Amino acid sequence: MAAKLPTVVLLASFAAVILSLAAPLLAGDPDMLQDICVADYKSLQGPLRVNGFPCKPEANVTAEDFFFPGLGKPADVYSGNPMGSAVTAATVERIPGLNTLGVSMARVDYAPWGGANPPHSHPRATEILFVADGLLEVGFVVATAAPASSRLITRVVPKGGVFVFPRGLLHYERSVGEKPAVAISAFDSQLPGTQAAADALFGSSSPAVPTDVLARAFQVDGGVVENIKSKFQHK
Repeated sequence: MAAKLPTVVLLASFAAVILSLAAPLLAGDPDMLQDICVADYKSLQGPLRVNGFPCKPEANVTAEDFFFPGLGKPADVYSGNPMGSAVTAATVERIPGLNTLGVSMARVDYAPWGGANPPHSHPRATEILFVADGLLEVGFVVATAAPASSRLITRVVPKGGVFVFPRGLLHYERSVGEKPAVAISAFDSQLPGTQAAADALFGSSSPAVPTDVLARAFQVDGGVVENIKSKFQHK
């Protein structure tokens, strides 16, 4: 056993080195390489595309590049809104100064008694949600050890409470109070991305997810799938 100890130590040290090198790759966004890199939106019109946005010349940067007033204004959650919720995002697409900084925020407004931000995921970020007003039921789904099995982690979050949704996991929020609810979320990515589960499956087009695949997945008749698809505005 003593003769094998150096090999074990060597393998453990090698694993530690690999993990330390991989740690930066697990971050939401790459680390910045300069103090600021304000997004140059005009670059999207040209042939050059990068992971993020190229930097605006620093001489052209102003305070407005780092400002967004939108989170203070309630959104309309009633007019033509079947979900009873509305998201106001404060990402790099609205705040060019967020480029390379690896953070963003969002405000979500909910109608009382059932206004819902339906099941969705953020492929590039963990979300921490603060309930500024009202009462929210929240939850996310995790895989379990049993084959093809999942578990819902859920609870009610009161005003002033905080809840965390791990990166990439399917989650939802729903108002369960008698007055409108408001939540403020923060993300560890300048552009966390949002993939709504129902819209991704039933609302995509060119090409669409095949009806027979969805029918098998949900164990329903193809006509049921087509009926659900008809309720979504295809992309």
